[in-house]
Amino acid sequence: MSWNLQYRTSKFRHVYGRPASKEKCYDCVPITHNVHDNQFCAVNPHFIAVVTECACGGAFVVIPIDQTGKLDPHYPRIWGHRGNVLDIKWNPFNDFVIASCSEDATVKIWEIPKPLLTKTITSPKKELLGHVRRVGLIEWHPTANNILFSSGYDYKIMIWNLDTTKTVISNPVKILNAHKDVVLSMSFNTDGSLLATACRDRKIRLIDPRAGTVLQEASYNSHKANKVLFLGNMKKLISTGTSRWNNRQIALWDQDDLSVPLLEEDLDGSSGILFPFYDSDTHMLYVVGKGDGNIRYYEINPEKPYLYYLMEYRSHLPQKGVGMMPKRGLEVSACEIFRFYKLIPTKSLIEPISMIVPRRSESYQEDIYPLTTAAQPALTAQEWLNGVNKGPLLVSLRPGSGVVNSLPQFPEPEPPAKTADLSQHQGWGGRMPLEDVQEPNEIEHRRKLLRVEEKLPKNEQMCLSSSFDIFECPPPKTENELLQMFYRQQEEIRRLRELVNQRDVQIKQMKLESGNFSMDTDRY
Repeated sequence: MSWNLQYRTSKFRHVYGRPASKEKCYDCVPITHNVHDNQFCAVNPHFIAVVTECACGGAFVVIPIDQTGKLDPHYPRIWGHRGNVLDIKWNPFNDFVIASCSEDATVKIWEIPKPLLTKTITSPKKELLGHVRRVGLIEWHPTANNILFSSGYDYKIMIWNLDTTKTVISNPVKILNAHKDVVLSMSFNTDGSLLATACRDRKIRLIDPRAGTVLQEASYNSHKANKVLFLGNMKKLISTGTSRWNNRQIALWDQDDLSVPLLEEDLDGSSGILFPFYDSDTHMLYVVGKGDGNIRYYEINPEKPYLYYLMEYRSHLPQKGVGMMPKRGLEVSACEIFRFYKLIPTKSLIEPISMIVPRRSESYQEDIYPLTTAAQPALTAQEWLNGVNKGPLLVSLRPGSGVVNSLPQFPEPEPPAKTADLSQHQGWGGRMPLEDVQEPNEIEHRRKLLRVEEKLPKNEQMCLSSSFDIFECPPPKTENELLQMFYRQQEEIRRLRELVNQRDVQIKQMKLESGNFSMDTDRY
């Protein structure tokens, strides 16, 4: 009899939640008491916006991200809706533009002044009129600039093109009439070509937003979905809701077959809604419960068993809603991979919670910070409306790194003849000379070796030019010399690994740029 134990290794198995100190929280914020099932909070690297309680109409407050502590009771607000504000979302490509929707059946676009708020703003930059009942959800397109989706209690999803000089827009470019009840959640895939929705009629729908057709529909009776979320490029969906016995539940779905979920997991018997958040860079899923103080987090695997429970952050303070900081606003020096902003209305407090990977080194960690979504659009609004799909632009979180072009999916390897043709097209642009493609393995190896030698002192270049010369040194005569040689070799190995990791990232960036250029040339 033999044991075949399978141990699973993960870089994120010891991730823990670290709440901010009292001085780094936002105190005396009049958080709304509205019972609508939304997050009521939006965050970007410059501001945090929170829906507030007000005497008449609807308002929200925009606070600079560094302005922690007590908020002035007379702090200026964004006050322009005639009804309660139900949802707010920052423009992913402009940190000074925010959209809001309200019970007054309007969607408004606001521009935050660069010298920050000095007085209450009542006039929006643009106003979108089209819904006949209150608007409960808004979502920006993830790759196209100035494309906004709105969903109302008239069971319609409207697509708006904001690339216009008009201040009042009353005609959306597209109206989706695929639902027979209120839409509870909307989510895009990575390139924005598909839209997933969860509806009050218990169905999850996968929609082509430009054609307005329903591609897939899930009507699984054992799971009532409230929120749905695309899992990056995995071609899977995660939904949160309730089971047949009213237990809070999460379900995993195959994007190509929504008839039966791949996985169902009951969490607890609480009644609060569950908000899912997915980090496509680390493949981690965070599940935040409304009305309790817990944050559960899992790791997603494309193969069975798909879902791995990691840990749970617990707090005795219940949360009304929660905001999420984009990856470009995280503190990479502290190995922070996610940050929540927890709304605690009972104490008028906003508490940041950082998810930390415990590492001793203070240097930049390449393995936990892959290329992530940049703050620049990949498409114009008109290009997307004309049918063009393109993945988000990517950027490295290493300080000083630039933006890299991206594709909806990684290109397949091409035959050598096509590769040579591509290099001829790219040679005029200075990206890839023709001789770099004739013998890629040999030339790339020589380039790596030359780059390593250039960064080393002259007396160490001889040892690295051949992998065996470093071991041809005279043998140590004492134990102290042996330890010194051992530590030198360990430090050399560590440094070379860092150099190799840096080169791998540069190679991936060049592959993405060349693949993007080939798609552009094929298009024209």
